[in-house]
Amino acid sequence: MNAIAAVIVAAGRGERAGWSVEGPKQYRLIGARPVLAWTLEPFIASTEIKTIVVVIHADDRDLYEWMTQFIPASGKVVVATGAETRQASVLCGLNALEGLGMTHVMIHDGVRPFVTTEFIDALSNELVTGAPALLPALPVTDTLKRSSDGKNVECTVSRTGIYGAQTPQCFEYHRILDAHRRAAENPQLEFTDDCSIAEWAGLPVDLAQGVLDNIKLTTAQDIAMADAKLLAKKPETALPDVRTGNGYDVHALTPGNGVMLCGIFIDHDQTLSGHSDADVALHALTDALLATCGAGDIGDHFPPSDPKWKGAASRIFLEHAADIVRAKGGLIRNADVSLICEAPRIGPHRMAMREKLAEILKIEVERCSVKATTNEKLGFIGRAEGIAAIATATVVYSHDAS
Repeated sequence: MNAIAAVIVAAGRGERAGWSVEGPKQYRLIGARPVLAWTLEPFIASTEIKTIVVVIHADDRDLYEWMTQFIPASGKVVVATGAETRQASVLCGLNALEGLGMTHVMIHDGVRPFVTTEFIDALSNELVTGAPALLPALPVTDTLKRSSDGKNVECTVSRTGIYGAQTPQCFEYHRILDAHRRAAENPQLEFTDDCSIAEWAGLPVDLAQGVLDNIKLTTAQDIAMADAKLLAKKPETALPDVRTGNGYDVHALTPGNGVMLCGIFIDHDQTLSGHSDADVALHALTDALLATCGAGDIGDHFPPSDPKWKGAASRIFLEHAADIVRAKGGLIRNADVSLICEAPRIGPHRMAMREKLAEILKIEVERCSVKATTNEKLGFIGRAEGIAAIATATVVYSHDAS
């Protein structure tokens, strides 16, 4: 009995698409959903595909988990960690299928989001009845020119019999697994796709009719065009659901030996008074995050009347707020804290504070900002009677977030 799997390769860094705050191109939003979500959905919907292995970069675990809110729940999706090259990442995906009883496999680029379930099913029918390898492709229609230096045309190349390869490229599972393993033992050889490995290994490759829309997103322009195309179909999702929350907190200063700010202890001749460790910065940021999804404030979740929280580390509160945000479909994009105090000096500790915020929130340090200002000797802050903090959090939610 035939059992077809899919390996979705999504471990690349996408340098040609340029840098983006959304991360590698497979996680960038098009039509208000990540590219990878668009790619995965038709494979999940196909009754021909029994198992799907998504190969991701080791650094993208959080991004992948965030992406899963945009796809249907499915027990047939598993995750594998990729390697340095696409070829090596494909082998990681193929290895993950070993022992699962698969007879055939489709290998697809994670950044080809316009593949359809109908196309997948059509390829499935051809795969199980034809050659051990099947390549969807389209005849090249552009005139081809050769240039050695990229400046001068040397000649026109005949396009007769020339095809542009697409994915998913389809194979008998054990034969492409063996071919990939043998290719890995020959690192001096260069292969541009999985069918080129099959050809090198001596597997016959049949051509299948490709689909014009089944494009690979490579550049920033490709991503912009894909976004425009999808938004034209679903204009109600044209605007991303970006929410901003604010938080404010203040704690009194009393004689002591230091203060806790942004999770960092700073030696000082005073301390902050409070039921927990009185980290005014983390308290304000906790409220800011909760505000992005209408989840109340810190007192609702950690009432000061509860002795359980006496002396508690405030990172517990911030981690809880971040978990609530993620459970509601939010991706934390920025955290900004402004401390208002006459002393201690914040500047020498700013980087450590930013790194601590990044650690607690599980985001990049460049998404965390810490600033400080005095109150010009005015008011209770100017008299060194207390420290205040203002925090702002920016979160992007999926459109079906409650």
